[in-house]
Amino acid sequence: MRYLKGIGIILFLLFVVIVAVQNYAPMSHTVRFRLNLVFWNHETADMSLYLVTIIAFLIGVFFTALFGIAERFRLKREIKNLTRELREKDKELNSLRNLPVTSDEMKSTEISETA
Repeated sequence: MRYLKGIGIILFLLFVVIVAVQNYAPMSHTVRFRLNLVFWNHETADMSLYLVTIIAFLIGVFFTALFGIAERFRLKREIKNLTRELREKDKELNSLRNLPVTSDEMKSTEISETA
């Protein structure tokens, strides 16, 4: 399985290199972004599309990591609560197993079964 993962990563990187080489000219054009709001105007410096693509990718990775970390903490808390609940139920089950069996309960059960 580890080898398949390694082969998959190598194939993906090969695909990225092929796409980058084949699209070098269109991706090397420069762009400038402008933001014109009523109270604030901003214009970026000239950037190549490669840089814009890499920045967008890294922003996506960052936000995905944040959501993944939040989900991981939520799941850890849920596991902790379920483990605590399981321990409590095990204690209850063990205490019920250790109850003595009395003959009065058996007689009332036998009477209700024969009726």
